[in-house]
Amino acid sequence: MALSHKAKRRWALLILVIGLPVYMILASVLATTVLGWLGRPSILLELLIYVALGVIWVFPLKKVFMGVGQAGPDEEQ
Repeated sequence: MALSHKAKRRWALLILVIGLPVYMILASVLATTVLGWLGRPSILLELLIYVALGVIWVFPLKKVFMGVGQAGPDEEQ
């Protein structure tokens, strides 16, 4: 089922305002816990883990964010 442009904008806003902060908190708590169990790795590996967690959330939500910043098909310019 395809989302309308208005629905995509609403979902994108909801994801950015509520979902992303929740994900950031959960990812950092999970990473800190797992790294605590395994012992602290080198600073570069730890940086790589946090960068990967910071980018990985985009891929499942890519379709929601595509074209959201553009004018809708039914809106006049």
